[in-house]
Amino acid sequence: MVEDVIQSMVSLKLTSKEEEDIHVSDEGRMDEIEGCALSLIGKFLTCKPFNRKAAKNTLWRAWGLDKGLQISEVGINLFQFKFQAEYDLEQILRGGPWTFDNQLLMLTRWRSGISANNVVLEHASLWVQIWGVSFDMMSPNVVTKVGNKMGVVEDVERRRRTDE
Repeated sequence: MVEDVIQSMVSLKLTSKEEEDIHVSDEGRMDEIEGCALSLIGKFLTCKPFNRKAAKNTLWRAWGLDKGLQISEVGINLFQFKFQAEYDLEQILRGGPWTFDNQLLMLTRWRSGISANNVVLEHASLWVQIWGVSFDMMSPNVVTKVGNKMGVVEDVERRRRTDE
């Protein structure tokens, strides 16, 4: 029985009409392209199930963009975050790392051609604190050199001086 089904599937072929290409102009996609241009694609780095609704609500509150943010689930544990302004998108991208229930949210900027099947999330920005170093080693120069051994240094927090 199974072999009969497999054999019948092997012999299936498309008709010449079904093989025709479908041409879609950029003009027909411009609204969606514009909406996606202000998007981040994200995924929680987890294997365990989580409450998606609670995660979305937590991010809306944490990011403070209630009306200026649209969150859509576009795949298994894959989300699209659409922003109203470039400034908001950049603030979220640079303001991380973001977590929910101790699970890291990996983010990447939308690019033309990206889909749920080909999204690549291979790095995350993390804050690193180094404790117990001598005062003469707390310069941004030294911290950058140490950080470069761990990965790419995006920013170094400057020590705050208090004049009291």
